[in-house]
Amino acid sequence: MSFTVYVPRDASALSLGAEATASAIAAEAARRGIDVALVRNGSRGLYWLEPMVEVAAPEGRVAYGPVQADDVAALFDADFLHGGRHALALGPTEQIPYLAKQERLTFARVGIVDPRSLDDYRAHGGYRGLENALKMAPADIVAAVTDSGLRGRGGAAFPTGIKWKTCLDASADKKYIVCNADEGDSGTFADRMVMEGDPFVLIEGMTIAGLAVGATQGYIYLRCEYPHARDALNAAIAATTAAGYLGNDVLGSDKAFHLEVRMAAGAYICGEETSLLESLEGKRGQVRFKPPLPAIEGLFGKPTVINNVVTLCSVPGILDKGAAHYRDFGMGRSRGTLPFQLAGNLKRPGLVEKAFGVTLKELIEDFGGGSATGRPIKTVQLGGPLGAYIPPSRYDTPMDYEAFAAIGGMIGHGGLVAFDDSVDMAAQARYAMEFCAIESCGKCTPCRIGSTRGVEVIDRMRANVERDRNEALLRDLCQTMLHGSLCALGGMAPFPVLSALDHYPEDFARSA
Repeated sequence: MSFTVYVPRDASALSLGAEATASAIAAEAARRGIDVALVRNGSRGLYWLEPMVEVAAPEGRVAYGPVQADDVAALFDADFLHGGRHALALGPTEQIPYLAKQERLTFARVGIVDPRSLDDYRAHGGYRGLENALKMAPADIVAAVTDSGLRGRGGAAFPTGIKWKTCLDASADKKYIVCNADEGDSGTFADRMVMEGDPFVLIEGMTIAGLAVGATQGYIYLRCEYPHARDALNAAIAATTAAGYLGNDVLGSDKAFHLEVRMAAGAYICGEETSLLESLEGKRGQVRFKPPLPAIEGLFGKPTVINNVVTLCSVPGILDKGAAHYRDFGMGRSRGTLPFQLAGNLKRPGLVEKAFGVTLKELIEDFGGGSATGRPIKTVQLGGPLGAYIPPSRYDTPMDYEAFAAIGGMIGHGGLVAFDDSVDMAAQARYAMEFCAIESCGKCTPCRIGSTRGVEVIDRMRANVERDRNEALLRDLCQTMLHGSLCALGGMAPFPVLSALDHYPEDFARSA
């Protein structure tokens, strides 16, 4: 009898010992003469339980975790291949509350399929969206994405359908699809997770985007610190090209789409779409003036759709199940789901895909389990290193783009970093300004100079030097950066600074 055992090859799981665990399972099975098929899947996103091992059973998978190499012999002794009882037993995987309470649309296959198997991807509904798109006119594909309410998941939340229509309507002899996979915000890992755990869905989404706007070439601009994602994507591109899903004649449609992975330059500013284009063209990553918009004049001066990973990975499901199915999730103008990434001082860090409308309190307490230290959570930063700090009094705010904008916050890429009451918010505000100074491309004065002056002013405040005068100066400087910066780096650096000043003024009264 053969048994199928799943051990993640996700980068976070590997960092926690998954490779040694997989090797130990293979060796122990061989020693005992048991036929075990080892599948290296993606992570389910329950990172406090990694490496999480799953065993295929007739009624579904059964999970154990966190499993280290030293635990493997005892698992075999407990007959874990038949769901045996053990201290690391977690029960049926799908019934683990952290997973059972989620609404996984974009991440529906992550942790389930073998990310290197095209057959497995297809067996779990893959490429149905592309097959439907091939039967539609480009304008109808764009209309479906528009009707779904999908907005950019990279942070700006711009309506995806409007961007695609602009590119579709632009006349040119060449068009491009560019995926922004330069995931650099603190506390974010959704892009990496889906690229490592379900790379075919990104390829399918980009191919559909190409059909929608008439683009024949795509590029994935991938964060240089993601070698595992690079390997997964390149393997998937090779498999889909060999099977006819990419190339000069996609599935016999006489329509072409080619795809390449390009490694990023390692600069945070290249997460901004025009800096990304500069880098992709082999230039220094600096922000371009807009207009023209990239959808009209983008890569190499040609019309270009730039979307982030999760945005493009959401498209196949929309084309498969219809715009209304996706639109039925969410609230207000925030439709569908978002993969929230829980990080920082939490007992249960991981990925939670939920429909818009879930509250910060639910994410922090119900999923995150409160602080890992047991101390009260003082603040949460949402939206990366330039996101505002949200105080506990705002934790009941629903996750909705407009609702968060109304309280001076932003959802961004869905990264959430929690801090307990030992954090110094003045130090955090200083870090935001210093980060901006280090990562600025240098093209505009408010960002380049303003962030440097901001660090100096905060240092004076922390030293109790003319505190009131320097606070007024800092607030004035923040307004200049907000309204005068060329891109969101300088324009958002004031968010964490002002939120720290407004909600935690006492921290600025301490001496450094």
